[in-house]
Amino acid sequence: MAILKTVEYIQKMEPEEKIVLVHTDSKITLQRLQNKKKHTKLIEKIITKVQEMEQREWRVEFRWIKAHAGHRGNEMADQQTKEAARDKNIEECYIKIPKSVVMSEQKEQSVKWWQREWTETTKGPITKAFLPKIEDRLKFRINVTPKLTAIVTGHGNIKA
Repeated sequence: MAILKTVEYIQKMEPEEKIVLVHTDSKITLQRLQNKKKHTKLIEKIITKVQEMEQREWRVEFRWIKAHAGHRGNEMADQQTKEAARDKNIEECYIKIPKSVVMSEQKEQSVKWWQREWTETTKGPITKAFLPKIEDRLKFRINVTPKLTAIVTGHGNIKA
């Protein structure tokens, strides 16, 4: 968010020289800005803003700097970020939920639903004896074979 706000702010200043050099301590952000396939909505907004600026003859560059290494601008940005995080009066400017959070919550809800269905069904008592908790079953990999299926379900002809 800081990179997007910085670029927007600089563009509004309308300096004589249309050159922007953004230093960031976020390697992941720089990697995502270079990756044409995998990025978030926020990264898309940054890319769009930079492309818009470049069409208006701006030159925008990004460079990585080491965090907490005494870079004045970076230290100021870190301090302002901490202050903003503590300030309850600042309006949220980015409220999108990361895809990873949504996916994690959906997985958790589906496992709960699956467990409820599994607990309530009267079918599969032998399988339930082996795998009573869905969450535990999901933690390990099972190479499903016809023989394993026959053993776990109690169906089929297994020779000793």
